[in-house]
Amino acid sequence: MSLGLREILNKHNGILSGTSACPGCPENMAMRMLGMGLGKDMVLVVVAGCSSVIQGNAPYNAYNFPTVNVAFAAGPATAAGLARAYKQRGKNVTVVVWAGDGGSADIGFASLSGAAERNDNILYLTVDNEAYMNSGGQRSGSTPFGAITTTTPEGKKENKKNLPLLMIAHNVPYVATASVGYPHDYIEKLKKAKQVEGFKYIHVLTPDPYGWLFDPSKTAEVAKLAVQTCYWPLFEYYNGKLSISSESLHCLDRRTRRPIRDFLSVQGRFKRLTEDQIKILEQYIDNVWEKLKSMLDNQ
Repeated sequence: MSLGLREILNKHNGILSGTSACPGCPENMAMRMLGMGLGKDMVLVVVAGCSSVIQGNAPYNAYNFPTVNVAFAAGPATAAGLARAYKQRGKNVTVVVWAGDGGSADIGFASLSGAAERNDNILYLTVDNEAYMNSGGQRSGSTPFGAITTTTPEGKKENKKNLPLLMIAHNVPYVATASVGYPHDYIEKLKKAKQVEGFKYIHVLTPDPYGWLFDPSKTAEVAKLAVQTCYWPLFEYYNGKLSISSESLHCLDRRTRRPIRDFLSVQGRFKRLTEDQIKILEQYIDNVWEKLKSMLDNQ
């Protein structure tokens, strides 16, 4: 670990003890790392979801930042207004939208797309647990093929919506993916995003023990498996150039990828997958990596 990173890690605790999060909550992990990466000079705009509940009841707040709670589709617009207000007052404050996959991929997508198109000077974070976990575990646009949810009891029939690639298509300055299983990678990307002027987007995998049906003590392990099996690519897109994070470089060659079954087998939500359906999921992963490789080749 570099000295600079060590200093950031000790600088600000983004979440206080005693939250109402479930055991093994990945959003608690991601929120703590947010403070490690950005420090205390930030304002948090929380879109409706698990994180609206985790922070506790007003007037108290377990998040150690000024926090605004808003409806599903209001996050980017609220953040853009705050960013402009702070700029007019001459204050250097990072304004962060914190939203789940439902609030980003579905209900709030129009607002997210609008902020990206305007290149608003905000950092948008999607914490992706791949379903509407706060309201019972219904499928979202970010739920992967074959996953069991309360609204897809036989397994979802469609592939996951790829939000990071959609954000790249908006030609924004910075897009990155991260996983709570690799905190140093995530924190370094937060630090980099903080220095970028304009719209920044980071998509963080946050495996949910209760929706994904695994032991709550295994959250970090499952988050690592997602990367190691190449289900979850780690990359950065900065000023028009793509780079693959070191943890995912092995995925560029199909022969060196860890079998996807290692990731699927530790989760109950994939228990209905047939051999043919596993092949469909493998083909989706192949297609994602072929897209990323083509972007590298065209630079």
